[in-house]
Order: sequence, then structure tokens, then C-alpha cells
Amino acid sequence: MSNRAADHQQRCQWCLSSDEYMRYHDTEWGYPVSDDQRLFEKICLEGFQSGLSWRTILSKRENFRKAFKNFDFDKVARFTDRHIDKLLEDEGIVRHRGKIEATINNAKRAKEMVKEEGSLAAFFWRFEPDDSTHSPQTVSTSPESIAISKELKKRGWKFVGPTTAYAFMQAMGLVNDHAEDCAFRVKATKARKAFKKPV
Repeated sequence: MSNRAADHQQRCQWCLSSDEYMRYHDTEWGYPVSDDQRLFEKICLEGFQSGLSWRTILSKRENFRKAFKNFDFDKVARFTDRHIDKLLEDEGIVRHRGKIEATINNAKRAKEMVKEEGSLAAFFWRFEPDDSTHSPQTVSTSPESIAISKELKKRGWKFVGPTTAYAFMQAMGLVNDHAEDCAFRVKATKARKAFKKPV
């Protein structure tokens, strides 16, 4: 379902509650990403979102980037207990010890994945579903997100459940879940068609 915003363009209804949400929807959500640092950032932020709203995380995203070295996983993997203590005092982020420790753990796992797979992008894009069988969904998981979650957990990643994995897939363009009448669905479709899938 979508509605018209002030500029009279149809959009997915979920993004209409704030200008920040709308900008995120218009310029990022659903467009394909192959940059490992951005992919790592997103899977971590989706983990931080667990139990919260994405709007809460989005409003703190720049603070998260500063706190976690722009999600450079080579740097985050070297974080120590001292870093954790400092992060737990940072009011600009979500101060949840388990999620902070998971991000540091996942940075180490990301380094391992790059050695094994060549890149995070090559791993994640392996789970892209066939466009001919996928239509915009309101559900929170899919067979592919369940498979991603299972494989990540097998490799030692944390806070990567199927719902987190599916939100990641939607945001990073592995699926196009813009509403059928959303003006940005066509743009996302074109971007996906022009995208060179990582191998």
C-alpha cells in the first residue's frame, strides 16, 4: 500500500511518517549494494534494530558510524573490552551490551568471510531470489532470509535472525519490495537490472 506525499508522488506507506524516513526510502531503500562496508553496516544496524523501530536506528545512524569507525570491519574486529565500556556510555547509539558485542564478533566473522568467499557481497547476493517468483511482501521473512540467517549463524554471526536478514535484503536491494504503485519501484527495478551481481 502506498500514499501520495506533498510532492504528489506515490510512495510506500511506511516511509511517510517523517522527512528522514522519506529520504531514506527515496534514495537508499531497495537499491542494490555491493560495497562490503555498507553491507556490513546494514546487517549490524538491523541487528541493533531488533525490538526497536528502524526510525530510531536511522536517527542515530551517524552516531553509530562514528562509534564503529564507519563500520570498517577490519577496525571493529580489533575492538577491546575498553571499547565496549566506552560504547556503553555513548548516548548517541543503542547501548545494549549484547548487540555491541555481537557487532564486534560479526566484524571478526566478516573478515573470515572475505577470506573464504572473496567478499561479503559475493556471499549475500548468492541468496537473491528469482524476480519472476518474488512480489512485494508484507511478511517479515522469506525462504532466502531464513537460509541467510542459518548460514550466518553456522559461521558464528550473532543477532542475524530471519527477520533481520529479510529487512537487510529489502534495504540492500536483494529484493524490490517497493509497493506496486510506489513511484520508486520503477527506479529500483532499473537499478537492479543495471546492477552487476558480485561473484
